[in-house]
Amino acid sequence: MGIRVYNTLTKQKEEFKPLREGEVRMYVCGPTVYDYTHLGHARTYVAFDVIRRYLEHRGYTVLMVMNFTDIDDKIIRRSNETGEDPKELAEKFLRYFLEDMNALKIKPADIYPRVTEHIGEIIEFVKKLEEKGYAYEGSDGVYFEVQKFGGYGKLSGIKLEELRKGARVEPGEGKKNPEDFALWKKAKPGEPKWESPWGEGRPGWHIECSTMSTKYLGESFDIHGGGNDLIFPHHENEIAQTEACTGKEWVRYWLHTGFVMVSGEKMSKSLGNFVTIRELLKRYSPEVIRFFVLQKHYRSPLDYTEEGIQHAKNNLEKLYNTLENIRIALEKAELSFKWDNKEFELYEIIRNARKKFYDAMDDDFNTAEAMKPIFEVANGVNRYLSKIERPKESVLRKALEFFRIVGEIFGIFEEYFKEQKAGEEEALIGLLVQVRTELRKQKNFALADRIRAELKALGIQLEDTPQGTIWKRINI
Repeated sequence: MGIRVYNTLTKQKEEFKPLREGEVRMYVCGPTVYDYTHLGHARTYVAFDVIRRYLEHRGYTVLMVMNFTDIDDKIIRRSNETGEDPKELAEKFLRYFLEDMNALKIKPADIYPRVTEHIGEIIEFVKKLEEKGYAYEGSDGVYFEVQKFGGYGKLSGIKLEELRKGARVEPGEGKKNPEDFALWKKAKPGEPKWESPWGEGRPGWHIECSTMSTKYLGESFDIHGGGNDLIFPHHENEIAQTEACTGKEWVRYWLHTGFVMVSGEKMSKSLGNFVTIRELLKRYSPEVIRFFVLQKHYRSPLDYTEEGIQHAKNNLEKLYNTLENIRIALEKAELSFKWDNKEFELYEIIRNARKKFYDAMDDDFNTAEAMKPIFEVANGVNRYLSKIERPKESVLRKALEFFRIVGEIFGIFEEYFKEQKAGEEEALIGLLVQVRTELRKQKNFALADRIRAELKALGIQLEDTPQGTIWKRINI
């Protein structure tokens, strides 16, 4: 059994078969850059980061494109409120977004196309739709005539009759039918604008993604992703205009993330119930935020509470504690020529856990289910170390390798597995531990306690045991 994904288009799980063997071409709808990134956005981008990491881990070459909407009604509205130039406003928040993604250890997309750099291609796309009879010019812009596209509603399940119920064409709108959507908007006074065959104006929202994704990924590609709120109208309209233009099936698999909920409501800018990534990062490490997000399956709603994030932090600390226990045990472990029952017992736990982990990730990237075997290994390691005087190095290395794989896919434990940090830093900590031991022998407890407190502030915890003082990293 290979990887299976839930396809929003077919409403079922399907075997994942990319168009080209060994390659996955993937487009994720990026942000409209007019404000700071909040946890709702981060949930989507962490989820697709893990999906991408897993596909790469499984041997695929992934070509990932994420767009920036750097001209839009929201940007114009915000620039009018603040008095900033729309271009400068978008550039500022685009930069902040990339900083936030970097802070969350989200691997950069291969290509980040911006709308304002693709105006020519967008105009060409609209012209093709006009030539094929799907687009028409109205008084205030160019519109896509929805009823001419037979497959409309196949992603969202929405029916044209439903859309028309109670809907009407507003005064000043130049469209024929209420369901038609703008491909090109004619310029209003004071708005950013570009030359086009229909006069000065700017692109509609939906046309951007169709143009940029097909430019970089081709007329058909494997995965298109985004938040649940984009299914309708954004992704539905994208399908209509792209398939009308090319006459081909556009995207094979549609993947959508669930909402982040706050007290039963969707986290959103409009409701003002959002928490920005910048605020969260002042209180929690990037790995804690990632771990919190991954505790739920990407399609499920995610309830945001302080208790929930604290719970994720505690769980991640348990795993780091296990890694530290392995590190300490390896210092006195023996390279053995034989295993006893206890080694085989731990080996079986690791073997089963690896299978469960891969099974869960193969089943529509189910990170929530994949968490369970990680803790099974942690508990198994801690049990083993509590029973054994001289642990066997080989079985501990097997556990460590499992955690390394998990870390690579989930984007956690990164600092732990960086080889270069070991030498000098660990020697320095060891020296401070020795100095503190001497101070305690001299009954200079004030200075000994100060060393302990200062090290703790730096993320190093000292534990006095009957065998001597050991240290552990706690800075997660």
